[in-house]
Amino acid sequence: MSLLTVTLAACSSSGGDPFHESAATGTPSSRETPVPAPKGLTKADYLHPKGQYYGVATFHAPARATTDSATVAAGVHPRILEYYQSWNKPFSLGDFDLSYQQGALPLLTWEPYGTSRAADQPQYALKKIASGSFDRYIITFARQVKAAGRPILLRFAHEMNGDWYPWSEQNSGNAPGDYVKAWRHVHDLFDAVGSTQVIWVWSPNILRGTNGVQLQPLYPGDQYVDWIGIDGYGTGEKSARDVLQPTVDAVESFSGKPILLAETGSSTGPQQAEWTADLFRWLKSTPNVIGFVWFQHSQDEGGRYDYRFDIDPQNKAAYRQGLNALSLVPWPATDAKIHPNG
Repeated sequence: MSLLTVTLAACSSSGGDPFHESAATGTPSSRETPVPAPKGLTKADYLHPKGQYYGVATFHAPARATTDSATVAAGVHPRILEYYQSWNKPFSLGDFDLSYQQGALPLLTWEPYGTSRAADQPQYALKKIASGSFDRYIITFARQVKAAGRPILLRFAHEMNGDWYPWSEQNSGNAPGDYVKAWRHVHDLFDAVGSTQVIWVWSPNILRGTNGVQLQPLYPGDQYVDWIGIDGYGTGEKSARDVLQPTVDAVESFSGKPILLAETGSSTGPQQAEWTADLFRWLKSTPNVIGFVWFQHSQDEGGRYDYRFDIDPQNKAAYRQGLNALSLVPWPATDAKIHPNG
């Protein structure tokens, strides 16, 4: 009997935490009319969209209040809602369902650490993940995802090419090759329990600021990845293309997987509107990029800068105009019943 089989047998299949309560508001104002989606949408239906995905990562996402605020500001409903969870918590069925009830695919950034945000945490070393130290937690989580019964975007251990997280191969006693082994092990555990509705999003940081770390040695392989999710921000530049394109070129040299900007935005300032307008021009001219998620956080809410798109009137206008020019995936993006307030 294999070690994986033994581990699976030892783990409980019970799971699911209580429904997560989030603040509700009135129906947000939007120019969009819901377009009924076909019933029974599967992973395959989402992988290669005919339009582009628009997503937001708001503070306290996927709470209705923050989604509604972003919807009013943009004039468009998000098709993806991104939120974050560390490894000291179980899968939240409440957050998953709440995303679907708002017509959006849940994008869960799954961070393998606990409450500490230190960059060096040997207790979460990649070798420990790959060797089975966290199998009980991972298998329970995978079974809970399976029981949810619908697709989810899962972004495990993002920005691995930086040096600011414990899962960097430069930290926590990690070594070259450890990241790929950990990713493949987690992926294999999900497959072993039949949790196959996961859209796996491998998400490096843009090349800038990563001290020349090469991406290809960190890539788990096309059979383990569905989308490539790039994180990249404007921090004073006027050209989004200059910020993002070098990383797109790098990943396209070893994979043809669809690319999602899994986190993006621009710091506030006189350049923000120009950067935002250029982002939308770049999105329209880069066919393998299937959408973006705007990191709608202030500095007080966890942003390195204030990235909110609706603070400066000129940037807000550029953002709304850019969204209107894109051919977006219809809203709702899911086949779930839309909540009256969502």
